[in-house]
Amino acid sequence: MSSIETQFLNLSTHHLLYSGIDPKTTLKGSASGKTIFLSGASRGIGQATAIAFAQAGAEAIYITARSEKELEETKTKITEANPETQCLYMVCDVTDADQVKTSIDDCVTKFGSIDVADANAGYLDKWSKIGESDISSWWWSWEVNLKGSYYVARYCLPHLIESARKYSANGSTGGHLILISSVGAQLLTPGASDYQTSKHAINRLCEFINLDHGEDGIKCFAIHPGGVPTTLAKNMPEAIHSHLVDKPELAAGFIVWLCSGKADWAKGRYLSSNWDVNELLQMKDQIINDDLLVNRLRTKA
Repeated sequence: MSSIETQFLNLSTHHLLYSGIDPKTTLKGSASGKTIFLSGASRGIGQATAIAFAQAGAEAIYITARSEKELEETKTKITEANPETQCLYMVCDVTDADQVKTSIDDCVTKFGSIDVADANAGYLDKWSKIGESDISSWWWSWEVNLKGSYYVARYCLPHLIESARKYSANGSTGGHLILISSVGAQLLTPGASDYQTSKHAINRLCEFINLDHGEDGIKCFAIHPGGVPTTLAKNMPEAIHSHLVDKPELAAGFIVWLCSGKADWAKGRYLSSNWDVNELLQMKDQIINDDLLVNRLRTKA
């Protein structure tokens, strides 16, 4: 078995939405009464996730991105998915701390809480070797992917902690935080140093959020959203485009499933949207006992 193969679970994989994570059926009502905050929600996976939470019965969804026109389109799709779900948006650049804080404060002012936060905004430029890379573009990957996720986490966490306590008192679950990682975080691909190292750092940030705030009730996950042919993903070399076969609804349904509380035991870990959730649940004891799906330095073969 190769070193790459040992980093992934031997589970059945999916590329389309399936019944186990369908927000319209299996997960219908799982987001009832909850307020969802999403960055990068103007299109692609972020838009699909917002729609999925509406289908799952979210009370309110607050979306942010840099394009007001696309945010308005997402809002329309949310209303079409569930007319009872309230939706507001704000134009926001996740690399600007003040803008992120303002949008989160506005969400709480308008809707009263944040029960789920999804740091979905990302950046991926054309790949190049480090010695030939564009310095500004290379570092901008970190600015958007890591700093942007940190800002969303930093300003949402006090509200998520309050949500976790509220739902815990009612015998339910809240306080979920989703960070968008990538299968690339586990790989070494020539020319992908900026994107893959920033996503690897996302996994570690997820672990630290769990370490610092797990006892506060926070459930943080770093997820691979699948190989979705988004505008962003198509910046990868053309040879990789054949692997972009997943629908954005797959990641959206997986995120709603995680935030339903069914995988709270796996908090602080890297998970893939492609993995079959029923088989994942069957591995619960092994994952916990062997401390799988975390970043560690191997010292034994």
